[in-house]
Amino acid sequence: MPSPDWTSPAADGPVDATIDLPGSKSLTNRFLVLAARAGGVSRLRSPLRSRDTLLMADALRSLGVEVDDVDGEDWLVTPSDAMGEAAVDCGLAGTVMRFVPPLAALAQGPVRFDGDPHARTRPMGPALSALRTLGVDIDDDGRGALPFIVRGTGSVRGGAVTLDASASSQFISALLLSAPHYDAGVTIHHEGKPVPSQPHIDMTVEALRDAGADVDDTEANTWRVEPGQLNSLDVQIEPDLSNAAPFLAAALVTGGRVRIASWPQHTTQAGDEIRDILDEMGADVSLARDGLTVSAVDGFSGVDVDLHDASELTPVVAALAALAEGPTLIRGVAHIRGHETDRLAALARELGALGALVTETEDGLHIRPRPLSPTTFHTYADHRMVMAGAVIGLAVPGVVVEDVGTVAKTLPTFTDLWAGMLGRAAAQGRIA
Repeated sequence: MPSPDWTSPAADGPVDATIDLPGSKSLTNRFLVLAARAGGVSRLRSPLRSRDTLLMADALRSLGVEVDDVDGEDWLVTPSDAMGEAAVDCGLAGTVMRFVPPLAALAQGPVRFDGDPHARTRPMGPALSALRTLGVDIDDDGRGALPFIVRGTGSVRGGAVTLDASASSQFISALLLSAPHYDAGVTIHHEGKPVPSQPHIDMTVEALRDAGADVDDTEANTWRVEPGQLNSLDVQIEPDLSNAAPFLAAALVTGGRVRIASWPQHTTQAGDEIRDILDEMGADVSLARDGLTVSAVDGFSGVDVDLHDASELTPVVAALAALAEGPTLIRGVAHIRGHETDRLAALARELGALGALVTETEDGLHIRPRPLSPTTFHTYADHRMVMAGAVIGLAVPGVVVEDVGTVAKTLPTFTDLWAGMLGRAAAQGRIA
């Protein structure tokens, strides 16, 4: 059921704020899957609690894994090697619909997967075909999409598989995360256009190695994981750097300064690319031990940027582009047409309705700023579209962001954090 609309608050001056963001969705869900079959109890410190991560925790619980809350701070994950019949609600979470089926193949009995209506349009064919090649019985009535049933037999043969992951790097990460538990491990070879969001695969490989897995990624487009028992984990979840993007963008839009606390010195998160993008647009960007600070310097310019490896930044960068001095070309993101919505079409439609001149290209957007007028900014059940609308609303009073609650997919406290950044009272009603 859609949530209330939200009038995005306009800035009445330069912001000057420090933001403490919750943990990374991508890291939280990867560590949850690894902990589900580890050799002991794992502790995830400061995990993100959002719709996507709660769906992942519930998916694991349905399979027999214990995920226990510790004082609202950490999660303790007690693994299960006797997973059974289950039903998994994927919501609109790509990580759930793609990461859990390879794990469910190790269950004894059928595991049924379904999700939100739009989730049924998200591509799953390459992932399901790859699992069949590795010996998994799947019933999807030939759709290559939700809903489907994974008929687990308690073990998976494993081996070598070739797939086209050009639609989503999650197809590769999904297989890698469960590969140590397959009888012969897994060797994955990607064949097709370049894999999008390569940093997310790097993140998966690093997380596997943290758990003691033997992973060989020395050959281009090929990943080999040896079979073996994973170690239990005790990990601190980094702040979500993609969720930081709209707050950092606010520094440029308002001519102010924003610091994100605890920004990691080293990370595999694709959202780290926002530092270079904002620097190229004209911001003063400084990374120190206590966090990342972005300050505005006399306006900001458009940019020519390839976001192939950090495509989740596209909505916020596009919103900035509509307010910049000069045109912007965003390239390399054709694959985001298959995300929560067709993000290229959605951004072109909504920014165009505000007054910007936006042209869809084969793999991106060409944005030429013009004077903007307030209207309703439709979000298409996409959390990143909410963030883009909020950035626009800083400079265009009266912008109404439709269905603001959809941002709970990755950041339930978004409107409260946004209000706090602007020095306002907390937004009415925390997003649930």
